[in-house]
Amino acid sequence: MLLQKKTRSANFNIVSILIKLSIVILIILGAVYLLSEIDFPSPKKTIEKIIPNENFKIVK
Repeated sequence: MLLQKKTRSANFNIVSILIKLSIVILIILGAVYLLSEIDFPSPKKTIEKIIPNENFKIVK
């Protein structure tokens, strides 16, 4: 008769998955926070495009 030893418990697996998931979520939230703190310059040149009247269609 062979004896089998369980090397991992079910609770350890769930805890390790929760820890890894929380670390990933914290990294993502930290990256979003850091990107929101950066002040990106807005474009200074106004963009104007003239659309000819022949491209408009009358919808009734």
